[in-house]
Amino acid sequence: MPAQIPSFFTRDGEDIILNISGSPGASRTAFGKPRGDRLKISVATPAENGRATQAMVRFLADAFDVPLSHVTVLSGETSIYKRLRIHAPHRIPIALQAYIGMMASDNH
Repeated sequence: MPAQIPSFFTRDGEDIILNISGSPGASRTAFGKPRGDRLKISVATPAENGRATQAMVRFLADAFDVPLSHVTVLSGETSIYKRLRIHAPHRIPIALQAYIGMMASDNH
């Protein structure tokens, strides 16, 4: 029987879809813990003119080792509740391996 995939995480072919609960203006940018069907991500950038969303996209691109163009905001551009697509990630971030690490070998 396959391992249970966390509800904040969906596979779509070689892509990963993440449901995010953002926390702008935090003391640091970091992954948090899942909250229901969303993963908390804190960003140090304040929520002004989309800057926090842009910071989150940069953070995710770095964390999943993909170019910026491979992180797409599917919904929630100006909301704390976002849905993002990571196209063909090269790695699963260490902070998420406890939740989705069972999928890491499928990403290569």
